Amino acid sequence: MDPIIRTEGISKEFSGVYVLKDISVAIEKGEIFGIIGENGAGKSTFIKILNGTFTPSKGRIFFEGRPVQIRDTSIAKGLGIATIPQEVNLVNTLKVYENILLGNELTKRFSLLNKKEMTRKVEELFRNLETEIDPQEKISNLSIAQKRMVEIAKAISQNPKVLIMDEPTESLTFHEINILFNLMKRLKERGVTIIYISHKLKEIKDICDRVMILRDGDFISLNKITEIDENEMAKRMVGRELNTIFPPKVIPKDEIVLKVEELTVDGLLHNISFNLRSGEVLGFAGLIGSGRTELAEAIIGVRKIDRGRIFIKGKECRINSPEDAIKYRIGYLSEDRQGIGILRNFDIKSNITLTSLPKYCYTLGLIDNRKEIEKAYYYRDTFEIRAHSIDTRLEFLSGGNQQKVSLAKTLDPEPEILILDEPTRGIDVGTKRDIYNFIHNLAMSGLSCILISSELEEIIGMANRVVVMHNGKITGILEGNKINEEEIMLYATGLKG
Repeated sequence: MDPIIRTEGISKEFSGVYVLKDISVAIEKGEIFGIIGENGAGKSTFIKILNGTFTPSKGRIFFEGRPVQIRDTSIAKGLGIATIPQEVNLVNTLKVYENILLGNELTKRFSLLNKKEMTRKVEELFRNLETEIDPQEKISNLSIAQKRMVEIAKAISQNPKVLIMDEPTESLTFHEINILFNLMKRLKERGVTIIYISHKLKEIKDICDRVMILRDGDFISLNKITEIDENEMAKRMVGRELNTIFPPKVIPKDEIVLKVEELTVDGLLHNISFNLRSGEVLGFAGLIGSGRTELAEAIIGVRKIDRGRIFIKGKECRINSPEDAIKYRIGYLSEDRQGIGILRNFDIKSNITLTSLPKYCYTLGLIDNRKEIEKAYYYRDTFEIRAHSIDTRLEFLSGGNQQKVSLAKTLDPEPEILILDEPTRGIDVGTKRDIYNFIHNLAMSGLSCILISSELEEIIGMANRVVVMHNGKITGILEGNKINEEEIMLYATGLKG
């Protein structure tokens, strides 16, 4: 039997530089086919060639045994190829059901939209995903995790033959990931082929049948999942041995740098109280809708606080905007990289200095380009941002490299308190280790971090204490040997607290 997709010598170059080189692979019908590699390895480029976003510079594609030219996304859709993108790509002004069925609307007499039937179909999709999202809600009112579930529902609604998933579990919790994996298994039983990209090697091991490894655009290996373990995957991805991914935890000082008392945002957050010590990494865990991101947004002045107080180094302060937060030396890395984290049509240098531009200006307001360029090179080298130059626009960078630029932008105003919301989203295992070491070094220097993450391994490996939230409330603050997956999930689901 012919494979559903076969590539022969697929290559792609941009401005004379090959980012994908001579990839020949056969993907079988009804398998879950994993693709892994570091940022810039060529994973996203490969799937964008399959879904018609890019056309290959060289090589051929066969679909169900026939040669095809996938010149655009509509051709891919016609073949039965659907994609869940790494970055959310929804229309904020439309409702949930309108986004999911955009281009596939259901009609009744006189070509009028059958909104009732469209809503019913979307409700059925969400039941399969065990997700409580109102089909009538506007996309702009959803959290990042909810938007990701909408993207998943949108792709599944097309009844695809091939479903491409690019980092689909980013921002999802352990519970939501289990639901997604069960759905993937049901799709596989129906003969749907799934191409699965993830930086989470445990996920690859748990769900995939085979895994292809790319490095710097080159094919490295293709193995049955039973033939390779996570350590070997990581080694082949980065081309070297990886030591323990998490650094030792820094012992924080006794000084309290941030104190939050009974903070309340009506309808979202209820009597939130906690403190953050100098040099501490304070983890925040919880399921979708628990209020972790909303709490961060309240602290930095994005959301209006209805009741409660915030103290910084013992002094009460009022933070009404992100600009106020920066003045109080609070930095915030948003989970919404595309929305507010970066400007994709700006270059690396301009993004890094975006919130700290006054530091680079002369008295008359003119920008000191030399100083700005020096700092951009510093962050490029520190985070190993892969780009042709610091003048490269971010739309041409991989998701992981965009995240590194966003982190550099957050650090450039030199905060003393750093709030990191899903900081390693879309980052490969090697770079994760680098980021963790960098957070470790910041804590060693006395900087205090709030780490919001849906990856329990990350929370457990990095945090001195873990604040667990459920339905806008703190259900527990865990320390020592209480910081483990089982205990966190009991508090996150409301079974404890």
